[in-house]
Amino acid sequence: MSKKHKTMMDSGKLITQLQDRVSYLLDIKKSQDWGNIGDILKKLHQIRKSIFDLDEQLIFEELEQIELRLSDIEGQLARSLTPADIINIVRSPQRFTLMDILENVYDSFTELGGEGDCNVDPAVVVARATVSRRVKDKLYTHQIMVIGHEKGRGEEFRNGGCAKPWGNDKALRYMHTAETEGIPIHFYIFTPGAYPIEDYPGAAQQIARNLYAMAKLRTPMISFISEGGSGGAEAIGLADMRLMASHGYYSVISPEGAAAIEGKIREGQKVPKELIEHCASQLKITAQDNLRLGTIDRVVQEPPLGARRDDYAFFRRLRYEMIRATDEVVLQAKSFRAMRTYALKMDDGNSIEDFPVAVHWDLNRSEIKRLLELRSEKYRNMGQGFGLEEKKGLFAGFSKAKELAEAGYYELRYGLIRPHEKNVKKVITEVSSEGSTFLRKVTEPVRAMYEFVLPKTEGIKRPMEGMERRSIFVEEWEPYVSPLANEDRTITCPNAERFGCQDLWVPDLYGEFCGVCPTCGHHFPLEYQWYLENF
Repeated sequence: MSKKHKTMMDSGKLITQLQDRVSYLLDIKKSQDWGNIGDILKKLHQIRKSIFDLDEQLIFEELEQIELRLSDIEGQLARSLTPADIINIVRSPQRFTLMDILENVYDSFTELGGEGDCNVDPAVVVARATVSRRVKDKLYTHQIMVIGHEKGRGEEFRNGGCAKPWGNDKALRYMHTAETEGIPIHFYIFTPGAYPIEDYPGAAQQIARNLYAMAKLRTPMISFISEGGSGGAEAIGLADMRLMASHGYYSVISPEGAAAIEGKIREGQKVPKELIEHCASQLKITAQDNLRLGTIDRVVQEPPLGARRDDYAFFRRLRYEMIRATDEVVLQAKSFRAMRTYALKMDDGNSIEDFPVAVHWDLNRSEIKRLLELRSEKYRNMGQGFGLEEKKGLFAGFSKAKELAEAGYYELRYGLIRPHEKNVKKVITEVSSEGSTFLRKVTEPVRAMYEFVLPKTEGIKRPMEGMERRSIFVEEWEPYVSPLANEDRTITCPNAERFGCQDLWVPDLYGEFCGVCPTCGHHFPLEYQWYLENF
């Protein structure tokens, strides 16, 4: 092959790389006017079109100038990234995906499928993987269950990483498999939210089932968040330690959803870009915001404009962080851990190929119990303080006193009295009955003396006559609960179009709401036993 042809091949490869960088900038800013990106893209197209007509020295000089200009634009953008830009980075087609992680972070993996045709959800990928570490001259291998969202490869059928209810059910089934085998679980979250399906089993109901199961899952769990939106992220996000990409976002709702609610956008209407950017900045969605709020435990650093599919240095860093996070979770539950925990804390993370200690990830019964206690404490602490306004001075003292008083009241009522309520009522009833009997014995001589002094006159009632002697305490009334409340589904009110009634969860409708729509007052039919017992 001639030198000229080889040079043309090298220049063509360089043009492709520069075009990818320009396309990535377009993905982030969504405009060719910013930084004159459109002019650079046109220049690259012209060079590629006339690559065999121009002198090779001239081509490389042009490409070098374009590369310097691109580097300057990228540096300027990295210093001024907004939350809206971070969202665009996360959703770029060049962003790394779960399959890239499986291929570059783990040594080997085998993808696992769902059960039956309905359980195959391409948006949720489950794999049995192995990962190894080197401690001095020894190599240690670990088994891991990897569960996450895939939105990149095969975009046409993966629903953008939005899991359907049966996809989350598949994830839940393999969570229990990992629990049975005693291996840790690594979760990878790449979703703007769950796929909105309200038919049984329902998206919200399945997310609730996953959360309930993960709260008491008897195995270590680590999650890594790149794009975490709404409840779809929480379906596989309740972990013992949560890591987050430095250019990822994690929010209770996607910025587009928040903007649609804030702007009261009707279905089919376009949400203004300015409103989306405003909501993105107000939701506190960035990694640093979440680290400050305590909703994540650690940030995994990416390149200045985010990691892409060919950023192998980032994959090595992610591999190190996931193994180290699993070590920390396991050591917190271990009985003998002092020296190894100290060694991990002293590790500065500069050497991501070698690990200071070897940690076996199996736990015995007492260590699993401690793991669950730490998980419960973690999320209880995480939930405290949110939703309270920040107050200063005298108002802060009043708020603190009120908070302590409420905590004491609820601890007394629901922590001490409620579990023993029936026993306390029974004791009070017995004491009351004994007191009534004793009082009757004491008052009987007084009554006899009273009747002797003041004989009964016809038509006049004595003060104590006709009064019933009964205990002031009665047995607790147990209301009749409709068996319809046992169905786990939602139902639509017939007046929904007229009054805008929300769909009602059946256990709430036939339990707390007593068969009545709280919006319009429509009465759903109930069996006659309900009316007999409740009326």
